[in-house]
Amino acid sequence: MDERILIFIAVGFVAQMIDGALGMAYGVTSTSFLLSIGISPVAASASVHIAEVFTTAVSGLSHLKLGNIDRALFRRLLVPGIIGGIIGAYILTRVPGKAIKPFIAAYLLTMGLRILWKAARKTPTLVVRTRHTVLALAGGFCDAIGGGGWGPIVTSTLVANGNDPRRSIGTVNLTEFFVTLAEAIAFISLLRLVHWQAILGLLIGGVIAAPFAAVLCKRMPARALMWVVGTLITLLSLRTILMALA
Repeated sequence: MDERILIFIAVGFVAQMIDGALGMAYGVTSTSFLLSIGISPVAASASVHIAEVFTTAVSGLSHLKLGNIDRALFRRLLVPGIIGGIIGAYILTRVPGKAIKPFIAAYLLTMGLRILWKAARKTPTLVVRTRHTVLALAGGFCDAIGGGGWGPIVTSTLVANGNDPRRSIGTVNLTEFFVTLAEAIAFISLLRLVHWQAILGLLIGGVIAAPFAAVLCKRMPARALMWVVGTLITLLSLRTILMALA
């Protein structure tokens, strides 16, 4: 087996462990890793989203069966999320990788710091009312551009705005499948060629990690895991920025 596939399997395993325990951060974790080992931003985002189509399908169906879906919220998020994702994918494929890489790393650094900030807070975050259309557009756009961010942006905002956490997480997960599918189709159409080794590795690693992630979700405190994830993403993003600017 190719050595690089083994690296991608490890990345997929770690990312799924994190996502399975926190309900978010598969994309930003995977993309941070891929960028840090030299994969271009567009190849990283495309690979992550094609692999993520399968994981979000399982997640979305599970929430649907468990009744964790707010159908009205789903309808409000769906179309703007897809539009934002397609626009983000188009822009990412039209900008030179070297030019945009520091900015993508900076976005991921922001996400890492945001996770650390949420882990450090003991009081509820400030509620900022956001229109669902704007929120979904921004979430889809940032998700495609940065290789992840739909969950951290959309779910955290909805919960901060007072929405029911269970239904917010379930609805965002179900919507994410359609947003991710649209982004994956856009990347395949625009790129013609994708990084199949990364896709295969992320898929295998994610499938292997899934049952262990469920156990981790029960055993490890969410705050402790958020500290680990936030630190990891922050350090990887800083490394990518320094390498890009060197």
